[in-house]
Amino acid sequence: MEIADLHKLQTLVLWAAFAVSAAFGFIAQRTHFCTMGAISDIVNMGAWTRMRMWGMAVGVAMIGFYAMGWLGWIDTSKTIYSTGRIIWLSALVGGALFGFGMVLASGCGSKTLVRIGAGSLKSLVVFFVMGFAAFATLRGVLAVARVNTLDQVAFDITAGGTVPVWVAGALGVKPALAGLLLALLVGGALVLWALTEPEFRTGSNLSGGVGIGLMIVAMWWVSGHLGFVQEHPETLDSVYLATNTGRMESLTFSAPMAYALDWLILFSDTSKVLTLSVISVAGVVVGAFVQALVGRSFRWEGFRGTQDTALHLVGAFCMGVGGVTALGCTVGQGLSGLSTLSLTSMIAVTGIVLGAIAGFRFQMWLIERE
Repeated sequence: MEIADLHKLQTLVLWAAFAVSAAFGFIAQRTHFCTMGAISDIVNMGAWTRMRMWGMAVGVAMIGFYAMGWLGWIDTSKTIYSTGRIIWLSALVGGALFGFGMVLASGCGSKTLVRIGAGSLKSLVVFFVMGFAAFATLRGVLAVARVNTLDQVAFDITAGGTVPVWVAGALGVKPALAGLLLALLVGGALVLWALTEPEFRTGSNLSGGVGIGLMIVAMWWVSGHLGFVQEHPETLDSVYLATNTGRMESLTFSAPMAYALDWLILFSDTSKVLTLSVISVAGVVVGAFVQALVGRSFRWEGFRGTQDTALHLVGAFCMGVGGVTALGCTVGQGLSGLSTLSLTSMIAVTGIVLGAIAGFRFQMWLIERE
């Protein structure tokens, strides 16, 4: 492959990533897909419908991810979620901080981008604060604190950090086969669980669960298959084009917000190039904006008062710090991470749920004080 061909392929990868992320934003806006909303429905009303949509999305993403691995389209071991170093305390604490923050900020990172597309000015403020906090936790003063404290508490698994690798070793089968079988078992169970509730089986819920899950799969394909080059013409190394991690990536929205701000602020620096992360942030906003116009739901929205502003600022900061510390958000660890059956992702999601419950309790305390 020549350099010119490589550049053309990278452009194609970015356009494909934009299309996938725009479709994600469109579906999320149309179906009201929201992790925080799903947890809120359970805590406040005992309703599980939106959580079933979320569970279906995870199941579809899981089956799709390992089906592609079994077909040889992608290497399922080449993700940040498959590393054998399990930073469990960072995942748990970071997840809890993110979960608490998303309640105060009226939604997680993906919901923030969707709401920007639908006209929320306060979500735009959340985006800037969350992106700033995420960048400080990636490379700034908070990064030093994170690396020297939470990240030090970890353990190593030689085989790798995903369940299929352990099962493959125990049964003496190939990891690709073990992954497919586990995905069909666990992912299939999640899909069936979602479908057991008659009220869930509506067009909106099904399109939300299946559609969001397929967008996770599609992004895995874009970065892991379309964007994979076996031999770079200059370095002769294999490479995943347009990724920030140098590995296969799917949708996530904590660190990408930081990367997007970095790209915008230092645009004239030629070393700052578009990546899947940056383009996915823009894609979700555009997709949600199109759906808001089509569905006539676009509305300008601002803060209600001083307390509302303060809560959103604190929540945004918590999400930025927590999302990077946990290596992902409700989409990054919750959908993309769980689709790989990663142990770290399971710990992070547990932290997110616990943090969200604490956030709801805190909100109730504030209401009772009033």
